[in-house]
Amino acid sequence: MPPSLEAIGLTKRFGSFTALDHLNLKVDGAKCVGFLGPNGAGKTTTLKLLTDMIFPSEGEARLNGVSVRDDRKHALAGAGVLIETPEIYPSLTPNEALEMVADLRGVPPSERRDRIRTVLAEVKMSDWARQKVGRMSKGMKQRINIAAALVHDPELLLLDEPSTGLDPRGMAEVRSIVRDLKKSRRLIFMSSHILSEVVDVCDEVALVDRGKLLFYDTLENVTSRFANGHSSVDVAFARPVAPEVVAQQIASLPGVANVHQLDPKRVRLQFSGGVDGQERLLASLVGLRLGVIGLTESESALEEVYLSQIARGD
Repeated sequence: MPPSLEAIGLTKRFGSFTALDHLNLKVDGAKCVGFLGPNGAGKTTTLKLLTDMIFPSEGEARLNGVSVRDDRKHALAGAGVLIETPEIYPSLTPNEALEMVADLRGVPPSERRDRIRTVLAEVKMSDWARQKVGRMSKGMKQRINIAAALVHDPELLLLDEPSTGLDPRGMAEVRSIVRDLKKSRRLIFMSSHILSEVVDVCDEVALVDRGKLLFYDTLENVTSRFANGHSSVDVAFARPVAPEVVAQQIASLPGVANVHQLDPKRVRLQFSGGVDGQERLLASLVGLRLGVIGLTESESALEEVYLSQIARGD
């Protein structure tokens, strides 16, 4: 059975304040889902409810089909969790810290050494396995925290804004790790308020604001649905492209609705046709022999959707 998480009418009130308002969300299968929303939207509250760290006022949370309230141990057995930023004893090495977590998570003693070696490699910390954690940067500590969430080899991974508070290098390292983790056929549910992070690593996005779910869909469908049927991509070229080439050749390609040159080597395109349209567009661009080296989902497209949906609640 594929990994899954589900919120059914999930609600949390703190006195008169409703932090989460009847959230209904079901996610299943191996992929990375971005749980997007501004600060205070209810993202961390949702993750704490999903992992039974706090109790719901109403509703139910299920992990891999098991209610976290009815059978917490069974529900969380297949989940790795990193919520907020837990501290690691500074006097421990990553090996020692992960040995302690592996013991708590019930990893058999005969398997611990291999599991620790594997997860340290996954988070690119093998070379620091025997160094004191107290001497490490915040980004390195966060990588160890991710390793701790992985040490029992979970099929479901819940991450709460894993790159928040890190410098640009640390943020890039965490995003690279999450991208690599997608290859291991896990369901990764990652909260974030950083649009570029969601575009960079996620396959699908759920937007929450003021405790309410606004939508949940693939990145492509979200940007297409709220952009008059158009999708937006950024195209990178190996060499500069003349403005007249952009205006005459690229703008006239089938399906292209709008084109904007970001800089001499990058162009942003709006097009119709969804995935099939994107496939045809890429083939046409390559056919122009302009040195196409990359095509990525446009961050601005999600930003426009994000801002328009958040503004509706004002």
